[in-house]
Amino acid sequence: MSLVRKSDFFFELNEDKIAKYPLEKRDLSKLLCFKDGNITHHHFTDISSILPNDALLIMNNAKVIPARLYFRRKTGALIEVLLLEPVLPSSYEKSFASTQTCQWKCMIGNSKKWREGEFLDLSIRSGLIQAQLINRTDRIVEFSWTNKEPFTDVLQKIGELPLPPYLNRKTEDSDASTYQTIFAKNEGSVAAPTAGLHFTDNILNELDTKGVTIREVTLHVGAGTFLPVKEDDVLNHEMHREHFEVTLDTINSLINYDKRIAVGTTSLRVLESLYWIGVQLNQGNESFFVAKLEPYEKKPEFTYKESLLSIQSYMQLHKKMNIKAATEILILPHYSLRSIDGLITNFHLPESTLLMLIASVVGEKWKQIYETAKTENYRFLSYGDSSILFRSS
Repeated sequence: MSLVRKSDFFFELNEDKIAKYPLEKRDLSKLLCFKDGNITHHHFTDISSILPNDALLIMNNAKVIPARLYFRRKTGALIEVLLLEPVLPSSYEKSFASTQTCQWKCMIGNSKKWREGEFLDLSIRSGLIQAQLINRTDRIVEFSWTNKEPFTDVLQKIGELPLPPYLNRKTEDSDASTYQTIFAKNEGSVAAPTAGLHFTDNILNELDTKGVTIREVTLHVGAGTFLPVKEDDVLNHEMHREHFEVTLDTINSLINYDKRIAVGTTSLRVLESLYWIGVQLNQGNESFFVAKLEPYEKKPEFTYKESLLSIQSYMQLHKKMNIKAATEILILPHYSLRSIDGLITNFHLPESTLLMLIASVVGEKWKQIYETAKTENYRFLSYGDSSILFRSS
């Protein structure tokens, strides 16, 4: 298994390069295009002229939830709770529809001051909301409330949209709309699939007119996307589990189209995870879970289409219109991408797993791309500018 060092992905990124706020018109962001080894500069309004006519565009329709909650102990100590994934009920839909109680795996700030079993109360106009630490080791928190509203409505009243920590500012009212894609629909993410933030209705109409096909997947982006890589040996980095869902219609399109473009690293993680799920099904494994290093421990000889045909057959046999799965996939520079010809993505942090994923698309050229972006004053990270990267041959 090849060694990948975090330090090989360092570059200087000054604070003034990080976009703290979005542009007023999201499709006026800059767009760097890397194709056939060449870099050209555009605006996102040019995206339809850059994409091939017969391309299949895959977007993540996940919707960010107000997942950051604040409670106080009777001593006055502030406890911050960030929802990660539902435990009971275990499905996002059922958890958000719950009207009395639910349990979530969470990240907990100031957790040492919260005793296991202790209730924290929060009173709002419509009733009382309680949080109880059920399991400290697994960070399971049970929420209960008295007003019989769906949990999704409770979150709207007490939760805060969790902006990325590198923005270094508090969440503002405007973020409720600007930190969502216009096609966001499936609740559950704690971070936006930010490559999709550049799309507008006008852009989507232009793509439709050109004949570009768009299909959606859902990957609930977890807080792990912000976790810094601490070990220089990246193989030791912890990848949080992320849940995703794909329809049979999208599977069919992935099989039928040769030119596939992923909108964002989250969509790409879904597309590559699908390959390994197809491999598993061929081996009689129906776990629908891709472990972090599984792609580096197997050398299957299936093509991408062959693997997805296995998923298609499974879905047709079991009369399923969608599949739900989970992934911890870690896409490193030497990973063999199978699913895409190109990737639309923002500019990422130094030494991050997302930057290493970029290197799987463009190889060592990532250094030239990022130095050019800095020189040409591209805006970095979630609210920043965009790029479309076609795979190096």
